[in-house]
Amino acid sequence: MRKLVLGCAMAGLIVLSPKSEAKPPDYFGPISTVVQVPKAEIGLASWYGSERQGMHTASGELFDCKKLTAAHRMLPFGTTVRVTNLKNFESALLRINDRGPGVKSRLIDVSWAAAKKLGFLQAGLAHVEIDVVSYPDLCSICTRQLTSVHTSMVN
Repeated sequence: MRKLVLGCAMAGLIVLSPKSEAKPPDYFGPISTVVQVPKAEIGLASWYGSERQGMHTASGELFDCKKLTAAHRMLPFGTTVRVTNLKNFESALLRINDRGPGVKSRLIDVSWAAAKKLGFLQAGLAHVEIDVVSYPDLCSICTRQLTSVHTSMVN
């Protein structure tokens, strides 16, 4: 949080600083944008349900086993992923809202509802493919973090 506040303060100082005498070049050349699309991940999925019902997830929201959510070690909270069961090819769109799984050999933990939709409730584990569909809106994440920092400073 401190880094975020300091970064915003630096950005404010830069914006308010006097203009430079340097001129931009007359020609920038062609502007190209490179967007790296993440490769699909393939690995083992497990599920968790009623034992965590109503408990806080790593993102701070309450866990609801009836929602299509998942836990992933690295993807940002709010990322939407398509998880496909490679045995029956059932797929579901899930939102990352937690960290996990706790078992190293597993790639993702999904909610009870997601496991049901993907067809591996009875088996408990499934080989899956994970594709990122969309990342969260970064501006709303920054706004939420700044709001929580401001709230903690006021209180």
